[in-house]
Amino acid sequence: MKMAALCSEFGNLVDIKKQLISVISLCKERGLLHSAKWASELAFALDPLPKDELPSSPPFTEDDAQDLDALTLAKSYFDLKEYDRAAYFLKGCCSQKAYFLYMYSRYLSGEKKKDDETVDSLGPLEKGQVRNEALRELRVELSKKHTAGELDGFTLYLYGVVLRKLDLLKEAVDVFVEAIHALPLHWGAWLELSNLVTNIEMLKSLSLPDCWIKDFFMAHMYTELQMIKEALQKYQNLIEAGFSKSTYIISQIAVAYHNIRDIDQALALFNELREQDPYRIDNMDTFSNLLYVKSMKPELSYLAHNLVEIDKYRVETCCVIGNYYSLRSQHEKAALYFQRALKLNPRCLGAWTLMGHEYMEMKNTSAAIQAYRHAIEVNKRDYRAWYGLGQTYEILKMPFYCLYYYRKAHQLRPNDSRMLVALGESYEKLSQQVEAKKCYWRAFSVGDVEKMALLKLAKLHEQLTESDDAAQCYMLYIQDIFSCGEQLEHAEVSTALRYLGQYYFKSKLYDEASLCAQRCCDYNDAREEGKALLRQISQVRDQIETPSADLFAPLSNNNTPVRRVSPLNLITFTP
Repeated sequence: MKMAALCSEFGNLVDIKKQLISVISLCKERGLLHSAKWASELAFALDPLPKDELPSSPPFTEDDAQDLDALTLAKSYFDLKEYDRAAYFLKGCCSQKAYFLYMYSRYLSGEKKKDDETVDSLGPLEKGQVRNEALRELRVELSKKHTAGELDGFTLYLYGVVLRKLDLLKEAVDVFVEAIHALPLHWGAWLELSNLVTNIEMLKSLSLPDCWIKDFFMAHMYTELQMIKEALQKYQNLIEAGFSKSTYIISQIAVAYHNIRDIDQALALFNELREQDPYRIDNMDTFSNLLYVKSMKPELSYLAHNLVEIDKYRVETCCVIGNYYSLRSQHEKAALYFQRALKLNPRCLGAWTLMGHEYMEMKNTSAAIQAYRHAIEVNKRDYRAWYGLGQTYEILKMPFYCLYYYRKAHQLRPNDSRMLVALGESYEKLSQQVEAKKCYWRAFSVGDVEKMALLKLAKLHEQLTESDDAAQCYMLYIQDIFSCGEQLEHAEVSTALRYLGQYYFKSKLYDEASLCAQRCCDYNDAREEGKALLRQISQVRDQIETPSADLFAPLSNNNTPVRRVSPLNLITFTP
């Protein structure tokens, strides 16, 4: 039943293949190579068409015929990156195709001059200050044509890009939506729109065409908005609908798993992707992030050498090499390669964020702040940059700034315990203990990856002399650590046992206190205190009758010692 619905939603795969072949040709004619590549990869994942099913060329208009020679000449110059020369020969052409290439050549000429101006004279941190001088003229001309209704889907896309570059974001969104309605199969317009969607409410408010490509866009947006469960479901639906051979979908699923820190699953998919497409460079920087996190130095070294052999001047290659040097703690070299990546592409989000991390390692906080700010300019949804800014201001002992940036990171990753713990620490430094308690408890509730939230909550209760609450948190903390089998490796277990030993001793629960004291003897930093407490318990027991009940059995069975402590209402700390 589900499969039938999917097939009807996507219609006939033969028709989809025909549409892809047609749009590949249209994009190539206009120099939109990335969109042509995306459509080509998707078409390759579908079965070949028989000769009689191949789509025919679009009809040739009188304007097309008149502009043919100029367009052919200009396109040859365009392909060799001689943009001003291409624009010169296209000036005055009437056809839609020639007009797009004329305006696009002028736009790319401005972009090239901007990059040339910045490469030698300024470092990558100042790149954002240089502007494309052609943008304002292009906007005026395209605006007139837009008002007159003379722009086709491709030229609407270019108009949207110009508006985005001029930071006219609301107008850009409207124009990109218009471009998508005019030409739904142009993936570049969908991607540009995705960079401007800031939240799920905005996504739902967009009026998008009902086309099969919309599912690819929605899956991409769910990944960007950290709605990973929904994204994975969308990609699974696409696979079942007939795109099971698509390397694009495999790579996107791998990125989705990377975003939820399911490292093993993501690594398996990237390895599968490398087998299917061994010369692929797209997304390999994300693959290197995973290898970095797992400290897989030989694999990261092999990947870096392999990509250098394929193309050492690709952004992703520079990021992979940067990660390799970072893993070897050669942070100056790592930062150098991230700078190289940014010379190649100033809008490379990953390179800005990773360079910020390297500057943090080198204790260069001002450069780190600049790098993270540039990352946010590129993509306001990059939680790593917001989190990095919070960490930087934490080093600078500016808790109000920390709070602002950690809040931003938390909004983007509401169920990430690291953001919540960082928020709690900021509130604690600002003496907002109630908010700090809420954050720590929430971090524990969503699954504390670093096993620190309960410990910080317990210590906060301890500082506020809320001994029952502190004891309850320490008990939950020990239970959590013991359930993971990490108790011997986790240094703070001794802190919890010390506190609980004293707490039970003061509460005259000597069996519990004795067991905690014995456990303290397993840790070097708590051994002497454990022995002292055992001596105290022995002295007291000499004076009173020793209870015989086995009241502290739960802790010895890796449970928390809650039998004699009255239940504590920690629910009140839940946000």
